[in-house]
Amino acid sequence: MRSPDAAHASQQPQTQQAAPAAPAAPAAHAGVNATWVYTLGSMVFFFVVFDAVVVGELTEQYLATESWIFGALIVAVLIATATQIRYCWFLRDQGLPSIWWTAALVAPALVSWALAFFTGEAAIIAATPLWLAASLVSLLLPTVRRWALLALAAAVTVLPAVAQGLPAAAWFSQDAGPRTWMLAIYCVSLPLLLMASVWWWRVVERLDDSRRVAGELAVTQERLRFAADLHDIQGHHLQVIALKAELAERLQGHDAAASAAQLAEIRGIAKEALEETRALVAGLREVALEDELENAREVLTLAGAACSLEIDDLELRAHPRVQRVLALCVREGTTNILRHSAATSAAITLRRGETSFDLVLSNNGASQNGPAAADGARGAGQPLGTLGSGLASLKRRIEEIGGTLVIAHDADQFTLRVCVPHTEMSGA
Repeated sequence: MRSPDAAHASQQPQTQQAAPAAPAAPAAHAGVNATWVYTLGSMVFFFVVFDAVVVGELTEQYLATESWIFGALIVAVLIATATQIRYCWFLRDQGLPSIWWTAALVAPALVSWALAFFTGEAAIIAATPLWLAASLVSLLLPTVRRWALLALAAAVTVLPAVAQGLPAAAWFSQDAGPRTWMLAIYCVSLPLLLMASVWWWRVVERLDDSRRVAGELAVTQERLRFAADLHDIQGHHLQVIALKAELAERLQGHDAAASAAQLAEIRGIAKEALEETRALVAGLREVALEDELENAREVLTLAGAACSLEIDDLELRAHPRVQRVLALCVREGTTNILRHSAATSAAITLRRGETSFDLVLSNNGASQNGPAAADGARGAGQPLGTLGSGLASLKRRIEEIGGTLVIAHDADQFTLRVCVPHTEMSGA
């Protein structure tokens, strides 16, 4: 499969080393990080609302009894709320955090649970921080251990009420009030809500990993293609040079003219190999525009960007220079989308206008590195490369035949527009 820009191939070793820190990462991770912020915010909201209701109930009990126990419970619940909010962050990564963080989460919950043995009918409400702590820790455990912990936590949470001889009907009676009933519903639904949030986050992570791997695979395939082309060129010519050099060496002693002829051929073959290598590195070998267009659609689709093609019948085969420039534009534009965006959709259109051939490549998911420069100094949000590669080289080639290259960067939408005049065809 041929897709990304071969014009970057001359810098292949440097590019390969930089691949793990490719500029595409900020755009992709920005969306992933935003998803995590929303997920984290929803989980924090669950705990803040729950604990606010618990503190409200305990405050009413404190005002009615002026007991230090309820005052201590309020402090313990507030500390537990702070540790719960901090512990939510650890749900981003699989596996339990440091034992000290887990201890900090459980300690105020255990204090609240111990005080619940002296709160009478408020025992269940006072013990709920332990249930919240267990719900958080369970999300970082395997499935079987998760449900075992939740079952154990449920039994331990109601233990203070059972120890004080409170009947089950008294825990959430009709006189308990709407806030107590809301706590009961929250207690049952909170683990399920947290599991759904974490599951959704895991799905987003896996989709992002798949998109990244698909883009890396496309780039790797292009590197292998370039390596194969380079081997074909250099391997053949070097083999011929070696054979002719050996022949020239044998002829040198008794046929100087024939030896000189062989040396001249070696020089010509070396020059030919150099020219073909330069053509390969610069992307100047003949390429079929139709192949590049289809290749672009295939590789973008593989990378997770649905690509649409709208192409006029231009009949450019008789005009190789125009076709070559347009093909290179398609290749470079595709490379930019793959490397410098987190695109989920892309479009390529090629029209014959009144005075020019108009090629437009657009995609969403462009990185937010700043507005694109008017002279084409950014490609899909990525700073322009050095002369001889990337959009800088492409812009120069287009201007040499009287064309223009214009880019636009609006929010996450990036557009590359190329115009090649009809008059160039006469001199192609």
